[in-house]
Order: sequence, then structure tokens, then C-alpha cells
Amino acid sequence: MPTLKPLTPPPADDTVPAPPARRPPADPQKFQVRVGPSAIDGQGAFAAEAIPARRKIGEIRGEFIDLAEARARARAAERSTGRIFMVAISERRAVDATQSTDPLRFANHACAPNMVLKVQQGRVAFYALRDIAEGEELTARYGPTHHAGRLRCLCGAPRCVGWI
Repeated sequence: MPTLKPLTPPPADDTVPAPPARRPPADPQKFQVRVGPSAIDGQGAFAAEAIPARRKIGEIRGEFIDLAEARARARAAERSTGRIFMVAISERRAVDATQSTDPLRFANHACAPNMVLKVQQGRVAFYALRDIAEGEELTARYGPTHHAGRLRCLCGAPRCVGWI
């Protein structure tokens, strides 16, 4: 029969040991990305190192909100700064990356992009469609947006559709 050991009494000064420290969340960036002025629009995300095709570049994180709130915030941001950092992740939810420090939130739209945006299990990730050279602007095709085809596209691709 196993023997039971007595519980150790609490410390004499009645202090409770501190819980183990929480580790910060892992950095979702797999390749170095810098932010800088973009010829497409405002600020852009740029490869700070060569990125091989089909590799995950990184993610954007932010606040999870419902779609109605995302639309309201997008309208307010468009009126104030003209910069919107929202991604719909389902028919009901979106990620607001306005306060995020993830550099990929500055990825601009392009009709011939070098990345694809994938939503997987509520995470917004970017993957290289082809080899990307160091210094190249990182772009993705936005797909349907709140602009509904009313915003002029400035990507400069040979087969640019002209509107976002």
C-alpha cells in the first residue's frame, strides 16, 4: 500500500509563491518585414530578406470584433485617416489590426500580388506566391472590400483591373 506524505505547511510569513511567469506570445513573423513609403499607397510592407515561394511570411493580429462593428470602424477610419486595417475572418467576425504592431498590416493591394492572404482557424496569415526578393513590396489581392469597386487601384500591374 502506498504511503501518504503529509502536506508541507505554508511558509511562516504566509506569502504565497508567485505563479509562473506567462511567456509572451510567439512572434508570428517568419521572415523579416519592414514598413516604408509605398509607390502604391501610403505605407507598405517590404521584404527585409529574400522569401522563398510557398513559405509562410507571417500573420497580422488584432482585436476580434463582429462584422457590424468592423464596418462602423472602417467608415470612421476612412473619414479620419483613410487607412483601414480590418480583415473579415468569417461571415460574422473580423480582425481589427489598427493597434497591431505586425508589419504585414501595411501590405497593399495589387492585381498581380506576390502573396496570398489565408484565414485559417481565425488567424490571418500571408504566404509567398513566388520567390520574393529582398526590398520588394509585399502585396496581396484584397478580394471583396467595403470599397465595392469604388476605390481606384494604383498597383501599376500590366493587367490592373483599375478598381478595388
